[in-house]
Amino acid sequence: MTDARRSSQFQVTGSARAPGRHDVPTGGSVEFRTIYEAESSYVWKTLRRIGVAERDLEDLLHDVFVVVFRRLHEYDPERPIRPWLFGIAFRVASDYRRLSRQTRELLEPAREVEDASPGADERLAQARDRALVVTALGALDPDRRAVFVMHDLDGHSAPDIAAALSIPTNTVYSRLRVAREEFVAAVQRLLLRRGQS
Repeated sequence: MTDARRSSQFQVTGSARAPGRHDVPTGGSVEFRTIYEAESSYVWKTLRRIGVAERDLEDLLHDVFVVVFRRLHEYDPERPIRPWLFGIAFRVASDYRRLSRQTRELLEPAREVEDASPGADERLAQARDRALVVTALGALDPDRRAVFVMHDLDGHSAPDIAAALSIPTNTVYSRLRVAREEFVAAVQRLLLRRGQS
């Protein structure tokens, strides 16, 4: 199922909410299966963006949805679902990083496999750009990276981020400002290594 089809399942119809908000339908109980089917690809991308190694994504995706299942009764269907899911994914990833400090760390991102079909040059350039972004994100402090991903990549508001991460709104803005500066500097360093400017 595509992201667009998944997201459309969570749009509230006949309400005053802005189109495209990813909300669980109101007026009834929230079904775990509906959330999983609609938002698992979002959680997967979120985990990858906040620094989970490719080899561990499936396990951590499972861990996130175990927490979602256990805490579903705490979810307020009047609030957007994605910031709530991001907060859970961020905490699960933080625990993962703490536990993985005792294991060997991979210093290079996983290599993308080239597609030999027509248009491979364009796909290769896109894969390099994605790898560049993932590597630059990896240079950020995990707390600042979470705010940067939620705001600049996922488009969440500062108040939603503050609620999801249990931090003050001013802290969101402070972390976002520093994260943007660090991200730009990391991208510039990586491009210089590539021989680009």
